[in-house]
Amino acid sequence: MLESRVISILRKNNKAFDNLLSSSFTQRGSSPRVLDEFSSLNPSRLFSSSSSSSSSSSSSSSSKLVPLSIASSVTAKNFIFYGFRSFHHCHNKGFHRSSFRNMSTSAASVCKENKEGLKFLVTAGPRAQKMVGIWLFASAAWVFSMVLLGGITRLTRSGLSMTDWKFTGSLPPLSDEEWLAEFEKYKQSPEFKRVNKGMRIDDFKFIYWMEYAHRMWGRALGIMFALPFSYFLRKGYITPQLGVRLCSLFALGAGQGLIGWWMVKSGLEEPASEYFQPRVSPYRLAAHLSSAFIIYCGLFWTALTVVMPEPPAESVVWVLGAAKVKRLALPVSIIVGITAVSGAFVAGNDAGHAFNTFPKMGDSWIPDDIFSMKPLMRNFFENTSTVQLDHRILATVTLISIGGLWWSTRKLDIHPAIRSLIGSIMGMAALQVTLGISTLLSYVPVSLGTAHQAGALTLLTLMILLNHTVRRPSALLLKSLPSIAKTT
Repeated sequence: MLESRVISILRKNNKAFDNLLSSSFTQRGSSPRVLDEFSSLNPSRLFSSSSSSSSSSSSSSSSKLVPLSIASSVTAKNFIFYGFRSFHHCHNKGFHRSSFRNMSTSAASVCKENKEGLKFLVTAGPRAQKMVGIWLFASAAWVFSMVLLGGITRLTRSGLSMTDWKFTGSLPPLSDEEWLAEFEKYKQSPEFKRVNKGMRIDDFKFIYWMEYAHRMWGRALGIMFALPFSYFLRKGYITPQLGVRLCSLFALGAGQGLIGWWMVKSGLEEPASEYFQPRVSPYRLAAHLSSAFIIYCGLFWTALTVVMPEPPAESVVWVLGAAKVKRLALPVSIIVGITAVSGAFVAGNDAGHAFNTFPKMGDSWIPDDIFSMKPLMRNFFENTSTVQLDHRILATVTLISIGGLWWSTRKLDIHPAIRSLIGSIMGMAALQVTLGISTLLSYVPVSLGTAHQAGALTLLTLMILLNHTVRRPSALLLKSLPSIAKTT
């Protein structure tokens, strides 16, 4: 009812204004063709170039010119009229009346452009966007905490304390008899026989609770993800595109439990030699950690896309600057990711406990046995010396690459948020290298090792944020941007 009254008022005012304009043109002797042209103004005329307008106005005689105030008023009135109708058509699909069926062509094209230019992953308005965004950010933060808890579990050598696995999980030991039964299972493992032979039941309880907490935290994440997901699907907030993406991430998260057990199982097998300590396969550890990184990156990127459908762009110049940053940010992000995965091989081979010196590795820059394994490729994944050397080189390359990114973008005309983000990445990279060196020189304490792993994921987070911020805006936004940003 309110919308009908507003439309009726706009139509009446429009007709009255056309009559006023007609009398004004008649008094000035203007032709009917000029009158028809101005009475049919629509929003698409607002985007005509200023140069053509100025040239046409200078070539015509002053007696035939339309007064500027009248032309501006006609334009404003028609823009409000068509804009209200197109807004109603775009955002109230279920509301059909005869007064909205005969919509102008320009309004329909604007609505079509809005649909094609802005592809929202969440329907039902800003409130639904905010709810889904908070849920996705919370899920990403939960995965972040899972990675840290997994790092603590590994650094405290708790990962092999549970010698069996169930997909749905089970209750922990609650009585002394149950604890003794679990302890007897652990005594049959290679880790107890070769490393923890003198362990007492109280020490076993600590490592058992660490591994149990890691497993149950992952199962709680699955529930925390699935319940809101079902709710949002039922409410119709999630588009098919977002639904497919989230289902893929959920399936990958469910597979993480299987990958984790596959990794732990490798540590429960007898080592190839009596001189080797039992530990999980570095390949399986890298697969487990890489899968967690992929889930985290997917959740974080999707959450950003939901709450920020368009990148920060206030001028065409800033968009061009962001495109230049993007060409540099993508390869740097790949280097950061490879360096993080190489850290998994350092952990899987316990390479952090060897060569605890810097910058040299022992008494030399390059150890003599870096290619001692056959075939040659095994050295890059299983040789302690080579794995640590690779991680040192990749960390240095990462720091230099990020430094180059910062240096190359110093004089670019880019959005202040992007410039600030690049500075934060540079600072985080320097901090991460410092944490890595400190962890190595301190023989990998739990606190520094966990901080170093958190630093790697934080640096990866900032790189994801940068790549998301410098992506190309939609065509609709590009058309509305001025050439140069307004300065305040």
